[in-house]
Amino acid sequence: MPKYLVMATYVGEGVEGLMEEGGSARREAVVKLLDSVGGKLESIYYAFGDIDVYAVVELPDNVTAAAVALTINASGEVSVTTTPLLTPEEIDQAVKKSPDYRAPGD
Repeated sequence: MPKYLVMATYVGEGVEGLMEEGGSARREAVVKLLDSVGGKLESIYYAFGDIDVYAVVELPDNVTAAAVALTINASGEVSVTTTPLLTPEEIDQAVKKSPDYRAPGD
């Protein structure tokens, strides 16, 4: 199953909700969300700085990943960015392809 890096930032009332519920309860909410779409939480960490949460998740496909991101962002309490993660073997496959490309100005 494809893996994704999800980076989340709490916004407005989302911070208040985190303060009330704590990190463990929010992790359980993420697990429930992922279970509902056939996904799985691999890891989740809270951090200092611009990004509050880093999570590695498994989801069935890009459409499901988009649905999860849209659902979370629509809450207005959390802003997420989702990045597909590639295995070293997938990169091996990618470097063997020969796309026809012309750089700008060439």
